[in-house]
Amino acid sequence: MRKLELHWQILIGMLAGILFGFGMTYISWGRDFVQDWINPFGTIFVKLLKLIAIPLILASLVKGISDLKDISKFRNIGLRTIVIYICTTVIAITIGLVLVNATTPGSGISNATITKLTETYSKEKDVTDKLDEAAKQQDSGPLQFLEDMVPDNAFAALSDNSLMLQVIFFTIFLGISMLLIGEKKAKPLKKFFDALNEVVLKMVDLIMLTAPIAVFALLANVVVSSGDPDLLLALLKYSGVVILGLVLMIVFYSLVVGTFTRYNPLTFLRKMVPAQLLAFSTSSSAATLPVTMERVEEHIGVEKEISSFVLPVGATINMDGTSLYQAIAAVFIAEALKFDLTFADQLTIVLTALLASIGSAAVPGAGMVMLVIVLESIGFPPDKLAIGLALIFAVDRPLDMLRTVVNVTGDATVAMMVAKSTGSTIKPKVKDWDDNIDELK
Repeated sequence: MRKLELHWQILIGMLAGILFGFGMTYISWGRDFVQDWINPFGTIFVKLLKLIAIPLILASLVKGISDLKDISKFRNIGLRTIVIYICTTVIAITIGLVLVNATTPGSGISNATITKLTETYSKEKDVTDKLDEAAKQQDSGPLQFLEDMVPDNAFAALSDNSLMLQVIFFTIFLGISMLLIGEKKAKPLKKFFDALNEVVLKMVDLIMLTAPIAVFALLANVVVSSGDPDLLLALLKYSGVVILGLVLMIVFYSLVVGTFTRYNPLTFLRKMVPAQLLAFSTSSSAATLPVTMERVEEHIGVEKEISSFVLPVGATINMDGTSLYQAIAAVFIAEALKFDLTFADQLTIVLTALLASIGSAAVPGAGMVMLVIVLESIGFPPDKLAIGLALIFAVDRPLDMLRTVVNVTGDATVAMMVAKSTGSTIKPKVKDWDDNIDELK
């Protein structure tokens, strides 16, 4: 009997988790059972992915840079990556603004619904925490993100997943320095990182064996933790606009892949399904990064020198789905709370959402912190910020899951574009966890 492909196994796990979660919501002890006995397996899976994210970036990026014969090629890769990421983010924000202005979902929210949402969510710890975090970011200087990129302690940066840009900076610095000392002197260190890269990739294969069980646990917990169904229905129009925008972004990526890289868009999406499903389940680009790199390198055929730079950078600064959501959410909140927006305000949303996406954490809920910054940039009353977040808090988690799928798909699309433009595409070579098992006998 033929073994089911990984994406079908994960999809079955997701559907089973959703159905199981719904079933548990109708049992008095169901929620506690899922959170105590089921959710830990999903949490362990996410921790394992985060565990190997930084070692994978370190090993693969050093290997990619040290394999380069011409250092100017790396400069071209970096410049093209940043420019394309900025362009796709602007396109995402524009799509969001066009949709929300055309559909005006905020105008359909009644005062009673606003009051109920405010009473239910405005005092939530997650809401107040995000307001505090946004205030800290607002107080920082205009070049703070450049300061934050440079670590003062390499080991401290390597021990913290939220310092992804610092890890990338240190790794690039190390890789370039290895090139400059010459191949002969760098050979021992290069061999170490080559071996480390292979080991970490094998760890990805082993972790993915548990993916179907993990997504079952993660989705079951999401379902039993969902809020008031009546409030979710009240926000259905807003959610529909966000989802439509995210779908249009996937269509945009498919068109780019088909026209620019000449790669079959359907094949591209099919090969990215495992990474997309994990992005949906974890709501974290950083946690999904090891799987995204594995799919792009081994299944699509992007050389490591491209994927090892483009994808980690993308997980940190490229948040197309999140930026689109911010544009829609900002206008939705303004409409619902009767705050008039001018054309200049909407241009400000484009610029602020773009800048806010650079350097923001690739973790669940970062989008709401960025949203506060966007709202403040257009002069939204500070005393209504908590109310604004409360309006969308009920549906933020499921939408966060969906926009993370778009973020990951966008990262892969840009990696393919950069690889195509630099002639760095190769024939895919899929590896499995038991490829070398015969050597142990």
